[in-house]
Amino acid sequence: MVAISKVVAVFRPERFSVFKEALKQLGIMGMTVTNVEGCGLQGGRIEHYRGTEIEIDLLPKTKVEIVIPTEKVPEVIQVAKKVLKTGKMGDGKLFVYDVKQVVRISNESEGLDALDIKYNGKEV
Repeated sequence: MVAISKVVAVFRPERFSVFKEALKQLGIMGMTVTNVEGCGLQGGRIEHYRGTEIEIDLLPKTKVEIVIPTEKVPEVIQVAKKVLKTGKMGDGKLFVYDVKQVVRISNESEGLDALDIKYNGKEV
């Protein structure tokens, strides 16, 4: 049985299209994308609204979740570091989790059969 992992990437929204295209080049098409807000070492910024200073400490980010065979995780990490890095604070983070089970509800397939991916060059 092949191990399965979930990779969660949280990064600058303007980098989404290039990241999505890079994943597509790796054969990864399925993903869940969420627009989120967050804060970290980057901190926030001060804006003015009707003459009043407002501290914006939650900044817009994009969160992409993908579920893939564990052996593809290093490739995804390399691609993410390459296309998401601007060299500035706030570029984002990657989180990798073990997945115990995947079940496709429509046809009740499980494991890799439940994922729409190519594994070792062939559809699974």
